[in-house]
Amino acid sequence: MNETVKNLVERKSCRKFKPEHITRQELDDILAAGRTAPSGMNRQPALLVAVLDEETVAQLSKMNAAVAGMPFDPFYGAKDVIIVLAKKEGTYLYDGSLAMGNLLNAAWSMGIDCRWIHRAKEVFASPDGQALLEKWGVPGNVEGIGFCILGHAAEEKPKTEIQPNRVFYV
Repeated sequence: MNETVKNLVERKSCRKFKPEHITRQELDDILAAGRTAPSGMNRQPALLVAVLDEETVAQLSKMNAAVAGMPFDPFYGAKDVIIVLAKKEGTYLYDGSLAMGNLLNAAWSMGIDCRWIHRAKEVFASPDGQALLEKWGVPGNVEGIGFCILGHAAEEKPKTEIQPNRVFYV
């Protein structure tokens, strides 16, 4: 099995992060993978917002938890977050999802733990979310796709079973 396929097959999501940031070079490399994800008709609607500021990460986590009604940190203590947004045009939802997949797989291949956190659509549709986008200079008519949380695992990730009977040959 080649190294790329091995990384794709072995990737796991992290549920508890160490209280440290990844390096700027690691972040830039991960962002490069997200920016170069395939997109329908090469429209490239995915927009990436790298959030390193701990107060902003905490604010986003609280907003996300409020949407979900969660009594805990949905970012699992991660200090670095990449928000995936997409301009609402064409195949934006799929294109934004491909960008997220590239972020996750790039991070894992570099030894960085990660996880896709949902509810970005609801967070950035809210008045507070819209205010953040405006503050950051993100253009209008975008939809939140997800949050890619990044860091290093603070505990061993549980083994997951791959469900059978999901591939069909014809």
